[in-house]
Amino acid sequence: MASGRAVSPVLLALAGVIAVFAVALGARFIIGRDAPKMETVVEREAPVIAPASPIKAPPPKVAEAPPPPPPVREVEPAPAPVPAPPPQVTEAPAPVPVPAPPPPPALTPKPVVAMLPPPVAPLEPPKVGPGSPLWKKNALPFRAPPGKPAIAIVIDDMGVDRKRSNRTVSLPAPLTLAWLPYAHELPAQARAARAAGHELMLHLPMEPSGSADPGPQALRVSLDKGEILRRTKAALDSFDGYVGVNNHMGSRFTADSAAMAPVLGEIARRGLLWLDSRTTAKSAGLTLAREFQMPFAGRDIFLDNEMTVPAVRSQLAKTEQVARKQGYAIAIGHPHDATIDALASWMPEVQKRGFVLVPVSAVVRAHHTGG
Repeated sequence: MASGRAVSPVLLALAGVIAVFAVALGARFIIGRDAPKMETVVEREAPVIAPASPIKAPPPKVAEAPPPPPPVREVEPAPAPVPAPPPQVTEAPAPVPVPAPPPPPALTPKPVVAMLPPPVAPLEPPKVGPGSPLWKKNALPFRAPPGKPAIAIVIDDMGVDRKRSNRTVSLPAPLTLAWLPYAHELPAQARAARAAGHELMLHLPMEPSGSADPGPQALRVSLDKGEILRRTKAALDSFDGYVGVNNHMGSRFTADSAAMAPVLGEIARRGLLWLDSRTTAKSAGLTLAREFQMPFAGRDIFLDNEMTVPAVRSQLAKTEQVARKQGYAIAIGHPHDATIDALASWMPEVQKRGFVLVPVSAVVRAHHTGG
């Protein structure tokens, strides 16, 4: 009994120790699992409170810092385009006011350009009745002012050299342009010239004394009267709107009165004027024109036997002398570059010297009778 009682306490003590140990192990085991969690939590919270916290605090602030740079970069490009337009806007209006003042002084030279038409404006053009001859109906509505020497510039050989013919048409009006009947698209060319303010004539090909070729369907002394008349009519029908006829070459043909008679007769019958180019001093043209009592005139000066600008200018000076002496002058030239260039510079100048440029019909009307 005694031994049983002695064992019990020992066993109980051992059991108690074991129980305590077990409890301790259990608690340790439980505390052991929670302890790391607490330590990690404490380590994360510690930097916030401890002095180490400011070291880890900047990283989150640095992470927040990147966002500001982008807006700063967007702000920089934005102002760049903004300053660009203002200088353009300020420069744009600057040139606008600068050229604005120059135009008023530029308008003052315009009276110089306007010096070409003034001679035409003062006088009312002659009236043409229903029964008037064709040359008056087709004449430019022009009357030369009294007291001023008149000059008519006639340009022959028009229509074949299209480039130079167009250059001639572009010269200031009025010129008198004589067109070859075999020129291509002759009616259209002539209409364009008339629309530009020039007077028109037919430039009739006739046989020269030399070997030069006057062109197709030229009038020759070897032809019979019927063929001469047929060719004359064909040429006269090649276009319309012209005031009269002058001869292309023809130094041999115009000297033959018998050959010329049917030609002048047909021109007179149609109510047209005759301009003798005077390619020979023996021309019968003016004598026959008086006999037919038709309007006529004769050439005074050839402009471009020598085809240089100085030579043409010299002939134009002679034309002025003739005009001052007899009150008018008729000069004949051709669509050569030298002639065109000389006329382009001379035409504005001559009017400043008191001359008036007129179509050939104005000379015929003022100084010749018949028709």
